Amino acid sequence: MDSAKRVMSGTHGHLWLEGEKVGECSAFQAKMAFNKEDVSMDGEMAVDVKVTSTKGTGSMTLYKVSSRMAQLIGGRIMDGQDVRFTLISELDDPDAYGAERVSIGNVSMDDLTLADWKRASIGTVECPFTFTRFKFLDEVDAR
Repeated sequence: MDSAKRVMSGTHGHLWLEGEKVGECSAFQAKMAFNKEDVSMDGEMAVDVKVTSTKGTGSMTLYKVSSRMAQLIGGRIMDGQDVRFTLISELDDPDAYGAERVSIGNVSMDDLTLADWKRASIGTVECPFTFTRFKFLDEVDAR
């Protein structure tokens, strides 16, 4: 790293849900967990591991400005539909070496917050989810 200004700031993060910008998103995270099984190797004291599957999990934090998630999920989930989405995350700090965009696919929300507020506090809604697919659309190359 040639300068601290190259560190990417979440201030320049953006999120799209089914192609619609989610301007009220204040935080976003998506990651893949690796499920592993132990493998004992002949003549080795240390137990190695083999990745046998993955599980994508994530969460978005939204400022409470609308009923967006209730409108997208509420009635459909109560009708027995397994609602799935595509999310696109972008981090595009103008001082960075470039922008990073990743598409998160087959997103299934874990819950739907119906009400959550506290007097004299900014309203936020936490939206946890799982997913099975991802693809980097743009990557940052610091070389």
